[in-house]
Amino acid sequence: MQATSEISLTDSLKLWFKIGCISFGGPAAQIALMHRELVERRRWISDGRFLHALNYCMVLPGPEAQQLATYLGWLTHGSLGGIAAGLLFVLPSLLIMIGIGSLYVLFGQLPEVQALLYGVKPAVLAIVLAACLRLGQRVLRGPLWWSIAVGSLLGLLIGLSFITIIILAGLTGWITFLLARTPIKGLEVFSGVKPRTSAQAQTAPPSTALSDLDPTSDPEDDTKNSVNPKNRADTQELSKRRVDRFVIDDDTPPPAIIRTDGRHLMMALGTGVALWALLYSIVVQFMPYVLADMAAFFTKVALVTFGGAYAVLPYVFDSAVNDYQWVTASQMMDGLALGETTPGPLVMINAFVGFVGAAQHTSLAFLPITWAGTLGAVVVTVFTFLPSFVFILVGAPWIEATRKNLSLAAPLTAISAAVVGVIVDLGLIFAQHTFFPDGQLWSWRSLDLVAIFITVLASLMLLQFRLGMLTTLLVSTALGVVAVALQLP
Repeated sequence: MQATSEISLTDSLKLWFKIGCISFGGPAAQIALMHRELVERRRWISDGRFLHALNYCMVLPGPEAQQLATYLGWLTHGSLGGIAAGLLFVLPSLLIMIGIGSLYVLFGQLPEVQALLYGVKPAVLAIVLAACLRLGQRVLRGPLWWSIAVGSLLGLLIGLSFITIIILAGLTGWITFLLARTPIKGLEVFSGVKPRTSAQAQTAPPSTALSDLDPTSDPEDDTKNSVNPKNRADTQELSKRRVDRFVIDDDTPPPAIIRTDGRHLMMALGTGVALWALLYSIVVQFMPYVLADMAAFFTKVALVTFGGAYAVLPYVFDSAVNDYQWVTASQMMDGLALGETTPGPLVMINAFVGFVGAAQHTSLAFLPITWAGTLGAVVVTVFTFLPSFVFILVGAPWIEATRKNLSLAAPLTAISAAVVGVIVDLGLIFAQHTFFPDGQLWSWRSLDLVAIFITVLASLMLLQFRLGMLTTLLVSTALGVVAVALQLP
């Protein structure tokens, strides 16, 4: 059965534009939003299919939230649906980031603006910690996954690269699956395959394994249209209706759009490479060299950085600040703060780097600041996301064809666990810049006690009191402004 027979392309496009406009809070919150809209509310895609798509996106380099949107759009409406979903997920964020970048370059160094950003930075650190905890709740469901997460963190702390960490995690998951004599605890949650008896298959409702990604989610009440189970027959009918409520269920046959032949692979891959070569040659031939450097660098970022937005940020931070010197460390932290307060993928901080780097570069001084920055933001966005579209449109058919293969689910799940360790490492990097703004680590004189207080308070608001992202950011910003006014930092 094909999803397009029950899901119109117009409804799908409206939904992805809506998600693109309201997807605040980084990858964890964005994935939770997609789960709530597509799985819980509209019942378009089952938990098993959603989780399988998510695990594939987690193993890919690049932004997993945007890749997941592309995958789910492809699953419902083919290549056209995937491209449209991916673009609509990114476009609102790009336009907002261009506007914010313009204001930042023109007015960002004013004391009033710095006072606003002072309170946002500790809140961003709290958001990273909350994302880590929520992802850990979903992924770390057994001792194997905990061991991989801790090992990944230790590996990063001793200097191993992200790629090495991801490869080792995947190999650990695969080898453990091959050698295990009993089922690996937690693996069935991520594969969408859960052994059941024939009787259970008739009565067990679908899992909601992702519901803990967003503790504030409020799924629709499924009992609105339920029957009154006066007898056994009514009870069985109710159970059957609950099982069959997804348009694309766990047992739905692969859609007719799936093609796994070599011709499809060569055509999709060749089209993506040719499009990249065309765009890159245009940048090199007709634009200043700084934009060509950005196009090359962010293509590399898209190809070699695994684990999503939180994993890629340390690499971008180091290269953009120290190697290319497009932005300063302070500007990078400001960009992250602004990225957390706007909808869209967190990796759109790349667009901020492109905007600020191009706006203040001498080779683009002949253009107005806003135009130069916009050019940089667009170039960076295109070369950041183009590989992601290729990865999905080329690889999704094979992933769907192997959906029930636990030997593939094991390494994918292991990589998801490794990402938890990567996010913890990112949180440590942000904590250094937030709590020790002077760069003197572990010096009590440079320790910012106000920033620590705001971070703790923001963490409690997010995790204990379950307040929304915007509320937390507004309260943190207000506290930062008051602290600056009282000259406390």
